Amino acid sequence: MSLHPTLQPYADAWTHSIDAISELVTPLAEGEWNRRTPCPGWSVRDVVSHVIGLDNEMLGDPRPIHTLPRDLYHVTNEHQRYMEMQVDVRRHHTAPEMTSELEYTIIRRNRQLRNESRDPGTKVRGHVSTEVTLEQSMRNHAFNVWVHEQDLRAALGRPGNLDSPGAHIARDVLLDALPKVVADDSGAPRSSAVVFDVHGPIEFLRTIRVDIQGRGTLETAPALGPAATLILDWETYVRLACGRVTVDSVSDKVKADGDPELSASILRNFTVTK
Repeated sequence: MSLHPTLQPYADAWTHSIDAISELVTPLAEGEWNRRTPCPGWSVRDVVSHVIGLDNEMLGDPRPIHTLPRDLYHVTNEHQRYMEMQVDVRRHHTAPEMTSELEYTIIRRNRQLRNESRDPGTKVRGHVSTEVTLEQSMRNHAFNVWVHEQDLRAALGRPGNLDSPGAHIARDVLLDALPKVVADDSGAPRSSAVVFDVHGPIEFLRTIRVDIQGRGTLETAPALGPAATLILDWETYVRLACGRVTVDSVSDKVKADGDPELSASILRNFTVTK
């Protein structure tokens, strides 16, 4: 393998998730592709179209030239317009067309990964005319594909892989977003701490400590006398952080101790995906 060791965990996570997606959708009847998923505005077909589009961009394929309809209520910003393009061009594709393109895309991406010899710091194309490092691109991609695997599992009633390689990548990506959620978006007091106690297939106890300047940092050490503590299961954590559910709909699965206003503010600002 020519793949840099730093990149191998992301390649492994993508492989695990994309194979799971293929296994989930290959036997579906035509009508099942129209099932609604937790991803706002997207059906099973739309989610698979998005995943195919993401991998096509990882391959360096040109983006489709396509005009979006004006009545897509879930498309409200430029990032969403960018993502919707790969989805809308496939909205009328049949089940065999979808599974054939997915299979071909997986073959091409596996070949690309086998031959990947670039340094993790190499700049590559990101979303909406941005540039990111190859490492960041592969990390984000592994995260996205796992989250969309979970979307499909929810839509099809096939739960699983909440502790897969992609789930561990997702944990790290979502934890990296917590300092901003707590310190910047939720207005946690300076010189305070907020504890997150997550249980389930993936378990962790993390503290976001806010310093005197109002900057948040992620720590593994538990805090004594935190301003707030949020206790929830891993699946609920993911669904909230990825905007798949509202706070009210999972209120029975989240226990909040400490300052109720701060806890409520953190939960209101918990969604970190665009």
